[in-house]
Amino acid sequence: MSRPTLNDIARQLGYSKNTISLALRGSPQIPLATRERVKAAADRLGYRPNAVVSQLMAQLRSARTSRLQATLALVNANLDRNAFKAHPTVPIYVEGCESRAASLGYDFDRFWMHDPDLTAERWLRILGTRGIKGIVLVGLMDTNHLPAHLQRVWERLPCVITGVRTRDPALSYSCVDHYNLALIAFERALALGYRRPGLVLDDVIDALVERRFSAGYVTGQRALPRTQQVPVFGDVNSPRRAEAFRAWLDRHRPDVVFTLYNSVIGWLKAAGRRIPEDIGVIQLEWRASRPDIAGMNQHNRVTGEAAVDMVVSQIHRNEAGVQEFPRATLIGATWVDGPSVRRQEWPAPGPPGRRVGG
Repeated sequence: MSRPTLNDIARQLGYSKNTISLALRGSPQIPLATRERVKAAADRLGYRPNAVVSQLMAQLRSARTSRLQATLALVNANLDRNAFKAHPTVPIYVEGCESRAASLGYDFDRFWMHDPDLTAERWLRILGTRGIKGIVLVGLMDTNHLPAHLQRVWERLPCVITGVRTRDPALSYSCVDHYNLALIAFERALALGYRRPGLVLDDVIDALVERRFSAGYVTGQRALPRTQQVPVFGDVNSPRRAEAFRAWLDRHRPDVVFTLYNSVIGWLKAAGRRIPEDIGVIQLEWRASRPDIAGMNQHNRVTGEAAVDMVVSQIHRNEAGVQEFPRATLIGATWVDGPSVRRQEWPAPGPPGRRVGG
């Protein structure tokens, strides 16, 4: 028995083959009731798309001259109105979002989430008037909760967050895999011969990413004897942080530190530690502006690209931002070498049973 085709569904329902194809792809050009009727008929007939043909058609569609399909909202979720230009990392997310949107034929209108003049009613009126189909939020750095008074906005339109997982509401998101990033950094340090890695990280930031940074660090420590495991230094923003850091340094004697902050380098120098002669430094968010510091490239541009892919997918499936099962896209970080670390050389152990040093 031959497998059912689009023509079979079209003949049974009295629609054109093109209508059937668009309906099965969830195109908003086809009314929802029609799409549901076509889907039911396809299921009843046992229709399954040909993967090879589907791939070829997707390539043909992408090869055509891109034209504007719709407008998306790119929302600055940072407390700083100018974060899209002034923040150290947010502009990289934005670059990825805009590049991917343009390649898919979408344009962006920009908004600031904390604009006091934008109520939920005005948001929805503006988005509707401008024909905006979906929302990408970038720059959420201080909390993983969105403003409660804008709840109706997220419920109405497809919406994706970059950088963090949100709660109340929980939206689909794309971000670096913080756990894997910290674990890989730890394993790199061990491969270089470091024996007492330490983590310097603001507890607020770690909590924002649901402690995935410290979880990867603690998992890495399991490869070490308990006597070589160094507790996290989390008092990064306390008034006496430099003094507290030096006390932590003297007490636990880490030979390499993982951190997000350039200020830690100054603290180390003030404590009389030379980099990398006395201690190594590994940035958990490597930046091209500091090639002298080894670290993990979080690929924030790719995170922005993934967010656009996700919101466009929601648009095609007619899904709103608040979903029963929010989805996540985790981006893998990669190691970038630098002169802030160096291979550690340890003396070979003496013959068995021989006492060293008298």
